[in-house]
Amino acid sequence: IYLNTKVIIYLERLKSHLHKNIDSTISISIMGFILFYMIINSSEKPHKNKEVGEYTELTFMRNLGNEAENSAYEMLVSAFEAAHPDIRINMEAVGYSDYEIRLRTEFATGNPPDIVTIDSPTLALYVNAGSLLPLDKYMEERYINDFPKSIMNGLSYNGELYLVPIVESSIALFYNMHIFRETGIPFPSKDPDDPLTWEEILDIAIQVKNSNNDLYGIDPAQGFSDGESPAYFKMPILWQFGADILSPNGTTASGYLDSMEAITALQFYQDLYNKYEVAAVELPAHSFETGQLAMTVLGSWALSAIANNHPDFKLGRDYGIAPLPKGKYQVTPNGGWALGISSKTNYPDEAWQFIKFMTSFESAKTYVEVTGDLPARYSVVENFPELNEYPKNIFIHQFQNNSKSRPVTPVYPVISDNIKKLFENVGIGNRDVEDSVKEAVENINTSISLYQKP
Repeated sequence: IYLNTKVIIYLERLKSHLHKNIDSTISISIMGFILFYMIINSSEKPHKNKEVGEYTELTFMRNLGNEAENSAYEMLVSAFEAAHPDIRINMEAVGYSDYEIRLRTEFATGNPPDIVTIDSPTLALYVNAGSLLPLDKYMEERYINDFPKSIMNGLSYNGELYLVPIVESSIALFYNMHIFRETGIPFPSKDPDDPLTWEEILDIAIQVKNSNNDLYGIDPAQGFSDGESPAYFKMPILWQFGADILSPNGTTASGYLDSMEAITALQFYQDLYNKYEVAAVELPAHSFETGQLAMTVLGSWALSAIANNHPDFKLGRDYGIAPLPKGKYQVTPNGGWALGISSKTNYPDEAWQFIKFMTSFESAKTYVEVTGDLPARYSVVENFPELNEYPKNIFIHQFQNNSKSRPVTPVYPVISDNIKKLFENVGIGNRDVEDSVKEAVENINTSISLYQKP
């Protein structure tokens, strides 16, 4: 297959710009990936009949990620343009704290990007405003079936699919092996289907505290932070005990967030802090890595964070990973940033070509090689032997088999905020659980009723 001089120069330039910390093996695989797409694209018909030098420009707004994520996006966008010379991508990355406001402003002013990344819990908010294009007509069944159904459910609203992911997320139990050894506590099972129960976690945390009052037993859900983190880490506790946030049709929180299962879950959570005192509202910085905290719940991304920030704290020697604890049920959260198309775009087919490219097997494989994230597609997971081995197999197994999406509803921001406040009230404030739940349910129901009014 003929590659002209311009293409060769382009490939060399791209190679020279690969991030200095990216392994040369990855660089080679990326080069091969680009060539692969140029080859298959050579047999495709162009999107439009254009004169030489004409092209379609698509605007793409995404959340600003970490250094590796940004590098991966830049490489893939360049590869897409090389394989589709009649399309150019104008990519803009916006910081997380400003992204939602900026994106909603763009939609409100009538000049939104053609392609966007959306944090999946906010999907219904954008769909309800008429901002996103349904993708069902583009998605082949074999393509949909390469993603876990639970993930695709969280990217759909009113029976229509609006977003497609590249990667997924999951959380698990991290434990300090030194504390377990010194306390004589057996290590948890590595089997993804054999998680500890929350009662067993409580028992271990009490043993840790009794052995040394200066130690902390458990950080059950990433403390008390801001943003979307509280909802992501804390909703699973309600699900695990058999509770839910809303009715299946999304019309009420009554009978769900205030169910006996929810009360039981929240009372257990409160007791960790205020009755048994095995969890602390404020923990010392890096308490897990410095041997002050026995157990914590962290995301799959913590593996690289620990390796980078605490290189002397080694997996398998200093800490281990086990499945997320369960209550009555084994449930973990899923969801994250995924790609969608603006309903206002003038180029929906070209925008879909970009999303199809970015979420394809080869692109997802490259993205995972660069970032270390977990691929959403079954076929990509199968291509990485380490994802089927400890510890990453735990995260993979969980989001493929035991995960649940946060509620897909236009009032989700209100739900997220009230879940945060609810857990703060019972954890930090030690307030009556039933009173706290009643307040949260009233706030959510009020928001739903205002939304439903004509």
